[in-house]
Amino acid sequence: MSGYYQSILQGALLTVGVSLAALVVAILLGLVGAVAKLSGRRPLVWLATVYTTVVRGVPELVLMLLIFYGGTIGLNHLLEAMGSRRTVDINPFAAGVLTIGFIYGAYMTETFRGAILAIPRGQMEAAWAFGMGSVRTFLRITAPQMVRYAIPGFTNNWLVLIKATALVSLIGLHEMTYLAKQASAATREPFTFFLFAAALFLAYTSVSLWALRWVNRRFSLGVKRAA
Repeated sequence: MSGYYQSILQGALLTVGVSLAALVVAILLGLVGAVAKLSGRRPLVWLATVYTTVVRGVPELVLMLLIFYGGTIGLNHLLEAMGSRRTVDINPFAAGVLTIGFIYGAYMTETFRGAILAIPRGQMEAAWAFGMGSVRTFLRITAPQMVRYAIPGFTNNWLVLIKATALVSLIGLHEMTYLAKQASAATREPFTFFLFAAALFLAYTSVSLWALRWVNRRFSLGVKRAA
């Protein structure tokens, strides 16, 4: 039995790695999408709107399978069209990270867009009047305040992203949910191993909530809280 628990713990490390890497991808896509939606340029606004609408309107499982299998088929067709006889097999870890990051980048886009809109525009105009460029204004004025407004939505997205890592087992990645299922099938004790996996997820999300509360306090210094 101890061997099964050790295997699930190793899968938990993989779950942490997938979720953190996917979070980086989601944050980058979210920032790009939010900037595109607020840019006022119709092609960028249209692309960002299509991205968020499609991703939020299609189930995660369907998107994951479409991106994984569709991406593999598309790359192989492209290589064949270029005259190459090579075939490409997407690494399950990279596929899981990019797929989950792509999906939750759409949710982060709306979270960051709302956070930026919550900042009084006069502050950015004042920075521009003092000669600060757009990038410097974003880093010094917009981003620190955006974090405070984005934390509630960001926290929800992050917790759902963690739980979504259980889906990567469908594309061949042996994370802790898959290993818990294998252990329960071998021992016929599903309650024991799935409860163990649930406890690991709960521990991970609890640590995440503690860290995000610290971030929220850090970026809320000097802000008067409503009674």
